[in-house]
Amino acid sequence: MFPGDKILSFFLIVQVFIGVMANLFLFMIYIYAFLIQPQLKKPIDYIFMHLTVVNIVTIVFQSIPDIVSSFGVKRFLDNAGCQTTFYIYRVARGLSICTTSLLSVFQAISISPSHSKWARLKSKLSHWIFPSFFFFWIINMLIYIHIIETVRAKWNFTVVGHGFVHAYCQTRQSGDRHKGSFVSVMLTRDFLFVAPMIMSSLYMVGLLYRHHRRAGHIHSSSLSRQTSPENRATHTILLLAFCFVFFYFCNNFVYTYEFYKPEKDSRMVGITGILSSCYPTFCPFLLMKNNKNIPKLISSL
Repeated sequence: MFPGDKILSFFLIVQVFIGVMANLFLFMIYIYAFLIQPQLKKPIDYIFMHLTVVNIVTIVFQSIPDIVSSFGVKRFLDNAGCQTTFYIYRVARGLSICTTSLLSVFQAISISPSHSKWARLKSKLSHWIFPSFFFFWIINMLIYIHIIETVRAKWNFTVVGHGFVHAYCQTRQSGDRHKGSFVSVMLTRDFLFVAPMIMSSLYMVGLLYRHHRRAGHIHSSSLSRQTSPENRATHTILLLAFCFVFFYFCNNFVYTYEFYKPEKDSRMVGITGILSSCYPTFCPFLLMKNNKNIPKLISSL
């Protein structure tokens, strides 16, 4: 194993450990709050819980094959293993896009002024959460059925040509029509969820800016320095959306470069895996920043 491969595998192991433990800890925090203090639970907490579960699945199914491969283990996954692993990973990544978009739109509507056209939707928000989850699961599971048909185990570890190559898996050649249809569906799905995420984030930035300008006219420093829980939550969700969009475009850029590169490089595949797991790894730490249940849990323990 080359020094670069050792560094890459070490980074993957650390990332998996930190990401899984952080998301699992945050999920247990929400479970604790629901069981011990159910009167304090909010509808948005269900979205946070769903996001943490999706993050754990994304990290595990993306990184474990790369880590096993870095130790020189060959033929770790057969055809069924590749299809199952990559299908679950892609569905989880799609759910991450949908859930983050829902979180951004949910918060934008929640903090909209009473005179806004979105204000009438506030009372319906809590009723949309679980139907939205059901829709997200169905649409992503249907989109990625194509993976089961095209992904197979990689028995030849020297692969040349266009296509997706993972640690133990690769895509078999399929017709341009089917490939084009699959890519079109994925791009449409991404646009339908990333675009509302960006627009709702810009809307929240505008609301926060106007609120900041109004607060600047208040002469009392004690009042002007106060930050409401809604504003703190909005800042956190804006940071989440920014991180997602940043890592989303970085990962897609590297993935597209690796897809069309004639000669495949295992290090590039590892870098793609690291970028794919960056958002689900950082996500729980951003959510923990304003979670008041963490000090309560620590004090009770």
